Amino acid sequence: MVEHPNIDVIDATPVAFPGVAVVVIGRNEGQRLIDCLSSLSAYATRAIYVDSGSTDGSSAAARRLGAYVVDLDMRKDFTAARARNAGYRKALKQWPDIAFVQFVDGDCMLDSEWIAAAWRFMALRPDVAAVFGRRRERYPDRSFYNRLCDREWDGKSGSALECGGDVFMRVQAIEHAQGYRTSLIAGEEPELCVRLREAGWMVWRMADEMTLHDADITTMRQWWRRNRRSGHAFAEVSTLHWRSPQGIWKRSLFRAVAWGGALPLIALGGTLIHPAALALLGLYPVQIARIAVRDGLSAEGWRSGFYSILGKFAEFHGVLRWVSNGLTGRRQKIIEYKQVGCKTGG
Repeated sequence: MVEHPNIDVIDATPVAFPGVAVVVIGRNEGQRLIDCLSSLSAYATRAIYVDSGSTDGSSAAARRLGAYVVDLDMRKDFTAARARNAGYRKALKQWPDIAFVQFVDGDCMLDSEWIAAAWRFMALRPDVAAVFGRRRERYPDRSFYNRLCDREWDGKSGSALECGGDVFMRVQAIEHAQGYRTSLIAGEEPELCVRLREAGWMVWRMADEMTLHDADITTMRQWWRRNRRSGHAFAEVSTLHWRSPQGIWKRSLFRAVAWGGALPLIALGGTLIHPAALALLGLYPVQIARIAVRDGLSAEGWRSGFYSILGKFAEFHGVLRWVSNGLTGRRQKIIEYKQVGCKTGG
């Protein structure tokens, strides 16, 4: 495990800032959920845990730790967006005075300094609807897939187009946008950010440490499913806001289709005219090398380049599934990549 000296997950003497509630969502997170709720510290008494049909005792464990628990009705299709909406609405009923909600995924641990930093920033910036900080992988050395996630979470501070699941949000803004779009199986946070920015709000990234995330991706199959889910989200969210100047992910969709589908089809189909068409496949190693150059031609850079290109095939798979569902009227179920966590009881 890589140590991050700036992160102190549990502070012995935290001070809770007023008007803040925490919403944690989870499904079969096992020990990760216990670690998450334990990291909330001073905010544990204003925490809502929303469970989506866990079979590992998560709800009971959350109650033992003092969280208010909302068990979603699993007769309806589960989405993380539905869970987030249920959580913040329960928080509003429980504590009508709240002005901010900290959303946390159940596989994350909250940094003890984060909410204070986010609260102070939001107090000075009434134009900002959502602020988020640095999310890091808790165990980047357990697999290269985890390290890829850690790189994904990194970015420059300042105005942002989108946020992830861990975010400090202004209740006024969430209410104005009428919450998350519950029909989305993925990408619900960036989609909400599009609507917030359309309404004149800003989304902001801070350099402060925010959460430790446990992706727990140890197999190619898990990694592939996660990228397939991303491709589905790219297609669905980009088309929802295709004509909006605030829309996102058009380029991500284009890259998934171009690298994961169009290029190999053109190259293979072109051989019917001339065998030289296969030379187009040489663009793949060229692109891998370009990515590696950005990383100083390190071994890590070459691996990142390889997986970046390979991931486009998984994303294209997700795009195709979205198209197929649209043509057949089928509703896509959630695409899970996590292994079921260990039992939370005991």
